[in-house]
Amino acid sequence: MKGSRALLKMLEDKGVETMFGYPGGQVIPIFDEILNSSVKHVLVRHEQCAAHMADGYARASGKPGVCLATSGPGATNLVTGVATAFADSIPVIVLTGQVATRVLGMGAFQEVDAFSLMMPVTKYNYRVLDLQMLPEAISRGWDIALSGRQGPVHIDLPVDAINSDIDASLLNRKFDPVNVREDLSKLPYAISLIGKAQRPLIIAGGGIISSNSSAELIHLAELIQAPVMMPLMGLGSIPANHPLSLGSMGMHGKMCTLNALKEADLVIAIGTRFSDRSHSMHNQMSQKCKVIQIDIDRVEFDKHAHTAVNILADAKKAMTLIIAQLKQHAADKAWADRIKEIKKRCSCDFINDNVEPITPRRVMAEINKILDDDTIVTTDVGQNQMWAMHFLKIQRPRQLISSGGFGCMGFGFPAAIGAKFAKPDKKVLAITGDGGLLMVIQELATAVAENVKIVICLMNNGWLGMVKQWQKLFWNERYSGTSLYQSNPDFVKLAESFGAKGIRVERPSEIGKAFKEAFASDKVCLVDIRVDQDEPALPMLPPNPTLPIIKGRCPF
Repeated sequence: MKGSRALLKMLEDKGVETMFGYPGGQVIPIFDEILNSSVKHVLVRHEQCAAHMADGYARASGKPGVCLATSGPGATNLVTGVATAFADSIPVIVLTGQVATRVLGMGAFQEVDAFSLMMPVTKYNYRVLDLQMLPEAISRGWDIALSGRQGPVHIDLPVDAINSDIDASLLNRKFDPVNVREDLSKLPYAISLIGKAQRPLIIAGGGIISSNSSAELIHLAELIQAPVMMPLMGLGSIPANHPLSLGSMGMHGKMCTLNALKEADLVIAIGTRFSDRSHSMHNQMSQKCKVIQIDIDRVEFDKHAHTAVNILADAKKAMTLIIAQLKQHAADKAWADRIKEIKKRCSCDFINDNVEPITPRRVMAEINKILDDDTIVTTDVGQNQMWAMHFLKIQRPRQLISSGGFGCMGFGFPAAIGAKFAKPDKKVLAITGDGGLLMVIQELATAVAENVKIVICLMNNGWLGMVKQWQKLFWNERYSGTSLYQSNPDFVKLAESFGAKGIRVERPSEIGKAFKEAFASDKVCLVDIRVDQDEPALPMLPPNPTLPIIKGRCPF
């Protein structure tokens, strides 16, 4: 069997239905075989977006997304999207073409050392110098992407290798399963700490989503009456309307999470990294607070100064074992009452503004009206992302898709396309800003060509809003390089020029009608909402611990 056919056959056997990519000289053999394959190829307009679409596909489905690019600039264009997936532990299979093995290292046309470039931003790397390596690269690469802490795997494919032949029987070779280390030795001590705690609190990170352990999280929280707060990546692990859900935490999180964290005597951190955006001098726990941390990757342990119990294990497995030992746990009513009080006092996000210019939270309030179990929301990065994190009522895992650790502008729109391919029966809404959308606006051509019916909610304020916010608050309002309004295009006309639908919204009363019209459309639709240019994303914990917390309208 020819190598290019063998590659697609193995992907077919893995259940791959969709692949996102862009052709080039070194991958023409693969594209030729795609014509006879059940794998659908989605032609993107920029390779970075192929990686973002594969990423969005993986986040929406829980299965690896697949992207493909040619050698040289095709591979380098992929790197940003691959790094985004790596930062958030998302399983993606990254395929790159490569020049022939006989000219490797000789500066051939469109040659780049993709193997070395991808090494810092992938879980594992393969270069298939001999086609006999291909079955292992695909089979073990697939398992590596999904095992333990998930992440992208890169496979570099020299053109002479994929043009050569392989014995078809080798495609069925079995390989040893990936070894995932665990250490549950401290589990009895963790259970004893939970039993003694009077004010327990749970931080639920993205590991809850990737391990499909939302049900166990809710069971544990209800069993010990522990409120649950979530960094961006954990949103959806417990329904927003659950009595124990405190919502988002971190630099732009809810004030109620900050207050609960300071009062807790035990924190159970599950699948979360204690990154600088969720754990800082402003949201320190009390000195007497103990921490139980559950994570599949030991590198995330001991990033804080508190007494820690580290449990190296899959979140679902660890919580199941803990729950089995806590059947007789007596919840502390005083703590439950205190959490109710904190949540009640921090209810400022429910205000339904009806003023002009349009406030971002009014837009989020209108989105909440249409946000049901059949809707997936993706976001870009910046103020639009923080407004979504703060105000949207996310009710289930994989309902909100956003770039967390890498903070990659331009992520939201292509990720929405990937999510729609993963879940074609779902409604998909991409929330973005004008800066981020302009980075990937060419993918309107992809969406139109593929008849991908998604809705783009453009929070158009004419600025690189988050950078402007920092300049206003911490740089004496010295605005440099952040103004867009003087040269922004007419986004409605731009959408229409691609063959998409465009709707302009300038008054609060028009928002709901615009969304209704957009979702009823038979094509991709861009809703251009002119929001207040001066509205910041607050609350905000300043990067300088000597500065006070900026609460904004939140009274608590």
